[in-house]
Amino acid sequence: MENMSIKPRVQLDRDAWVLAATDVLADEGIAGLRVEVLAKRLKVTKGSFYWHFQDRRDLLMAVLQTWRDGRIRDIVKQTRAQSGHELEQIYHVIDVYSASRSRRGAMIELAVRDWARRDADAAAIVAEVDEMRLRCARELFLACGVPMDEASSRCMLLYAYVFGISLMVYDKFDSDVARLKRDIADLIALSASMKDQAARASGS
Repeated sequence: MENMSIKPRVQLDRDAWVLAATDVLADEGIAGLRVEVLAKRLKVTKGSFYWHFQDRRDLLMAVLQTWRDGRIRDIVKQTRAQSGHELEQIYHVIDVYSASRSRRGAMIELAVRDWARRDADAAAIVAEVDEMRLRCARELFLACGVPMDEASSRCMLLYAYVFGISLMVYDKFDSDVARLKRDIADLIALSASMKDQAARASGS
């Protein structure tokens, strides 16, 4: 009797389903995020999905929560500064978020925001992430001595810039893109009073 090789059964945990769902979300949007599509991608039966999730909505909430936790963890990390080095950290945040980021990450962000236009739970998560992003950035400006109103305006400008530039093709707009980005960073980071302080410090 010939030996029969038994193919091992694929074991997937909840995180694997969430990761695959996030990939589908980025590629096809929320309308394409269906259990049968995921099962086919993961090469498992649709029934195995229900070991980890009650239904599709349960999966969608897990995707949102994972995205939220990752984005909040990232902005807290990027805006953490040593006392006296807050201005340097502002420049760091501008540089990091305006650099050439992961295309996949940008696609996921856009897909979540499009989802939020039609779904109250997604909208609440996006609002929570944006509020944290703005609040963390504003704390850096406040630590530099910028008044509250101006700090709020500057952190809003910061994110309007970094999100806007991620959607644009601008490489041919200026012959010196690096200089362009430095100038924009200065416009965002430095208030008039901060420029005067920097000038006095350099002259002393």
